[in-house]
Amino acid sequence: MAKMGSRKHLKRYKAPKSWPIHPKEDTWTVKPSAGSHSIEDAIPLTLVIRDVLKLADNSREAKRIINSGNILVDGRVVKDYKFPVGFMDVIEIPKTEEAYRVLLDRKGRLQLDLINEGSAKLSKIVNKSTIKGGKTQLNLHDGKNVVIDEDAYSVGDVICLKVPEQEIVDVYPLQEGATVLVTGGKHTGELGTVSEIIENKDSNPNTILIENSAKDEFLTLKDYAFVIGADEPVISLLEVNKWTQWMKYVSKKPPSVLVLVKLVKNYPVLLLY
Repeated sequence: MAKMGSRKHLKRYKAPKSWPIHPKEDTWTVKPSAGSHSIEDAIPLTLVIRDVLKLADNSREAKRIINSGNILVDGRVVKDYKFPVGFMDVIEIPKTEEAYRVLLDRKGRLQLDLINEGSAKLSKIVNKSTIKGGKTQLNLHDGKNVVIDEDAYSVGDVICLKVPEQEIVDVYPLQEGATVLVTGGKHTGELGTVSEIIENKDSNPNTILIENSAKDEFLTLKDYAFVIGADEPVISLLEVNKWTQWMKYVSKKPPSVLVLVKLVKNYPVLLLY
């Protein structure tokens, strides 16, 4: 009888759509190990080093870089070449003095955004429970847990953690007026402001009404909203996400001022105002 269970290998054409790789360049690819993110929401560290950052020409070189302890994820050294790296994870390379944050583009693909320093990370509270001693355990979207003495947070809020200590620095509640980044659905990667939170009393999932910089409103699931700031984003964003910020700038200009914006390679360029 054939052996049952999950395969240890993964073909490229079956790789998740969130991976920024071409499905027909090769036959096989690296399958991420079980970890903090699911296979649909994570990319193996080998592909980050070889295919995204172009620090290695092949898998052997990428494995050597990772095994040497030169890669940090959320402030901790990672030597597993299959380690799953997911949304909002912070990757640091001390030798090059570079740090990257994993974000989603408008097509739902995982991309790296170059940041100044990687000592802080945003994590969304997906669940919480009471443990021994009356303390509260916050379960985060990346599989990590934080134990606190007082229950002062709600599910859906986003906390800013100091890594690798996992100390809570700040909190951004999911409420009306908050700036959110959509992480699922057809509006993935879009930036907007929460207009209304709709709590359904039946079995239907809760929804949220978001207004983008063009003053257009759209409805999406509440679980897809990831708060990245109270009034404005507290983190840097990808250029495709920044397009909404450009539109916000244009919408604030008086009618008598001409603003000319051109898309160059899908990026907005201000030509005249």
